[in-house]
Amino acid sequence: MTGNQQGNEPKHRRDLTRRKVVVAGAGAAVAVGAGAALASGAFADETTDSASASASSTSSSAETCYKLTSETTEGPYYIDADKIRRDITEDKEGIPLVLNLKVIDAETCKPIANAAVDIWHCDALGIYSGYESMSSGGGGGGMPTDAPSDGATPTGEPPSGAPSGGTGGSIHEEPTDDERYLRGTWKTDKHGKVTFKTIFPGWYQGRCVHIHTKVHVNGEWTDAGYEGGNTCHTGQFFFSEESVLASAEVEPYSTSTTTRTTLTEDTIYDQSGTAGGLLKLKYDKKHIAKGVVGSITMGVDPDAENDNTTM
Repeated sequence: MTGNQQGNEPKHRRDLTRRKVVVAGAGAAVAVGAGAALASGAFADETTDSASASASSTSSSAETCYKLTSETTEGPYYIDADKIRRDITEDKEGIPLVLNLKVIDAETCKPIANAAVDIWHCDALGIYSGYESMSSGGGGGGMPTDAPSDGATPTGEPPSGAPSGGTGGSIHEEPTDDERYLRGTWKTDKHGKVTFKTIFPGWYQGRCVHIHTKVHVNGEWTDAGYEGGNTCHTGQFFFSEESVLASAEVEPYSTSTTTRTTLTEDTIYDQSGTAGGLLKLKYDKKHIAKGVVGSITMGVDPDAENDNTTM
């Protein structure tokens, strides 16, 4: 892409072709809240407890080839590779979540090394960093614009607190503040694996509980972070209804009075299980506050362009 062509592109689209990022310091904060001990030290290359270890070893040499993982809307609240880090918790309270991801070529089943994987999601009360003024926590019912495109919840209730700039789809919103909690980017290892430490997301009106993700390939890792390449996958990760119901019994999730959309009601999740982004979860069903380990393999086409944005 030439310099003039880049100049005519919206800023958030230009950033996808030349990704200048800020490298986070090594002292990233450890997850806080009940059961944070499960999450601490739970990265793939560190010693873990039995629950984390069992989830980290789900893949095998006989791993079967995966279908292409479903592409979904980017949503309005993406901020391009803002933090190169695996622990994205900062000071946010919630159930510790260790997210073990693997990226493979869906055609050859070979792992894709050195890919840049982004994840971002709302906090326990449904608030996105960078866009705090566009939603209201504690049960205020804020609804980001990746909610149902008819501007209503699945039950027909009108949304409240919806941000300006559209009633649905993937229209990008410019950040309104400098907060960047629960956002991060890290590279896959030689086995195509990457692990993030975060918290179990909350919910907001119009959407089920989910985490956003992007996979960037064919770029270059530099001292500044990751540059160039193409975005080969834009998707979302989803949580079983059982796990969400369990989380709703734990503070601060239990303080939310926001109407919750179930997994089967959601208009973004395609109901296709793992291929659609449904995570495999491990946790103590009687004590979910101790922490959750989620894992999934994403089958991607490394030559594809899947920004999934709407201008």
